[in-house]
Amino acid sequence: MKKIFTLSALLIAATVILTSCYKRNDYVFDEGYWLSQERGIVVYSSGDCSYYVVETYNGYSVLRSADGYLPYEGAVVYGNFSGIGTRDFYNYSNRTLMTARVQEYWLSYYDAQDAIDYYCGYYGKGTKEPKKINKAGLAQTSKQ
Repeated sequence: MKKIFTLSALLIAATVILTSCYKRNDYVFDEGYWLSQERGIVVYSSGDCSYYVVETYNGYSVLRSADGYLPYEGAVVYGNFSGIGTRDFYNYSNRTLMTARVQEYWLSYYDAQDAIDYYCGYYGKGTKEPKKINKAGLAQTSKQ
């Protein structure tokens, strides 16, 4: 009698515990929230370096990929680029979320060039040419 009672109690407890744990899929993605954030364009990205440069209206930001995802050059991204720290960003071009750490922000073009040379090494892709950051035209030219 004790065995039946103990086994049935364990079976009921295991059933309750195992059926109450499930993955919820009711996450609603709010694209409007991301589009209200700061907008930037990726002006430098290379497969051999985990850092990339985003041009915003406040200048250039150097980001380091935290999840292994590197956006392509020319990709439009949204998020908070105006402060150091790890956070999520929205890649509007691919409609994906990515996690990155803002290493430096509000840089001039030449400061961003120096920063990417520092983080990724001066010579890139086996050539003897320095890395070149494209200009998207978002940053104000008065921030030299």
